[in-house]
Amino acid sequence: MNKRGTGSEGERIASDFLIKNGLNIVEKNFRDRYGEIDIVAKDADTLVFVEVKLRTDDFLGDPLEAVNAGKQRTIRNVARQYLYEKGLGDVWCRFDVLGIRNADGEGFDIDWIKDAF
Repeated sequence: MNKRGTGSEGERIASDFLIKNGLNIVEKNFRDRYGEIDIVAKDADTLVFVEVKLRTDDFLGDPLEAVNAGKQRTIRNVARQYLYEKGLGDVWCRFDVLGIRNADGEGFDIDWIKDAF
């Protein structure tokens, strides 16, 4: 599977997981000049910006490690633009990370870090 296909698969798995855990998906793949946010969701009255990382093997390491300081800065910048474009000035927000790993053909292991940064 190529990088785009892997990303799409990860976002599908993440969306299903978030919905099962009570969140409502607002938007996927919001892009602007700074970058992209994989999923924007609502958790009660909180807007949640979700970064999704899928690893099909251990070659690239733990998926959560990929959300470093630079990636966090990018996500914050894109979130600011999202809030501006949508006219959402006074809302509670948080940043979550979903690390998804292939569980040896037995589905996926998902680590959900709420309020990750």
